[in-house]
Amino acid sequence: MARFSRIKVVSVMEETGLVPLFFHTDIDVSKKVLKACYNGGARLLEFTNRGDFAHEVFGELVKYAAAEMPEMILGVGSVTDAASASLYMSLGANFVVTPVLREDIAIVCNRRKVLWSPGCGTLTEISKAEELGAEIVKLFPGSTLGPDFVKAIKGPCPWTSVMPTGGVTAEKENLEAWFKAGVTCVGMGSQLITREFLATQNYEALENHVRTTVDLIKSLTR
Repeated sequence: MARFSRIKVVSVMEETGLVPLFFHTDIDVSKKVLKACYNGGARLLEFTNRGDFAHEVFGELVKYAAAEMPEMILGVGSVTDAASASLYMSLGANFVVTPVLREDIAIVCNRRKVLWSPGCGTLTEISKAEELGAEIVKLFPGSTLGPDFVKAIKGPCPWTSVMPTGGVTAEKENLEAWFKAGVTCVGMGSQLITREFLATQNYEALENHVRTTVDLIKSLTR
């Protein structure tokens, strides 16, 4: 069961501006990454549903976060059907992110009052998602659509809250372009939790990288 309300999740997304994305099959590695992100100032993490038994790793992370990181909001990403969404919510997912817009996922998440963020690539999809109750829509793929797309849709729909994923990097120029365009927060995976950090198991460097990125976003959104 979710520990945080969807209103709280939205509020933290707005405050921190960053949602790290991560997946690993090893529970110990996943715990260390989660702790590094938390110590670096991240207060949300999207564990992507991309491997066998991913839900088992997620379940352990939820217990670990509840015991060691009381402010960490754990959610799940890459969910493509309502059954998977329900499974992760039963394990404690506080938000559900999808690569596509699916009404069946909206229904099960809304029933439990859990934030869901559907992947959208057109203004029509975004409008439909908002009709289904989405507070923040995932702009996907961000690398294809870009900040100019966000700027364009915010004109006629200034109330729309957007989280681009894909095409977001930790460089100032990239983040500045997204936030100037009007995004609420950004999702960042391998550009934040890099293969190098994982290969070298340098979790202190990862913590510092997350902290630098969080501070940079704060400076851009003041």
